[in-house]
Amino acid sequence: MERIQTEEQYRELIQGDKLTVIKFDTTWCPDCKNMDRFIGDVIDQHQDKEFYAIDAEKLMPVADENQVRGIPSLLVFKNGEKIAHLHSKWAKTPAQVSEYLETLESKQ
Repeated sequence: MERIQTEEQYRELIQGDKLTVIKFDTTWCPDCKNMDRFIGDVIDQHQDKEFYAIDAEKLMPVADENQVRGIPSLLVFKNGEKIAHLHSKWAKTPAQVSEYLETLESKQ
C-alpha cells in the first residue's frame, strides 16, 4: 500500500471518482501493525478501490480535518468528499474491515 507523504498528495488522491480508502496509522500503534498483517488480503478482495496509508502524526492537519480520533482508522473518499469512516474500535479483524468495505458497494 502506497504511503501518502504530503498534504498536497492527499488532496490530489481523494479527488478520484473511484472509491479511495486511506488507512490512518502511526509507526508505534500495535493495532496498526496487526492490521498490516491482514490488510493485503482485504485489498486483494477489493481491487475496485484504491488503497493508501497515511501517518496520522506526520500529517496531523489531515487527521484533524477528518476527525481521526483513533488509529488505525479507514476513511473512504470519492470526488473529494469523505463518504465513510471506520473507526479504530471497529477495525480489529479482517472480517470487520471486509464487511465495512462491502457496505460501500452501493456508494460506487
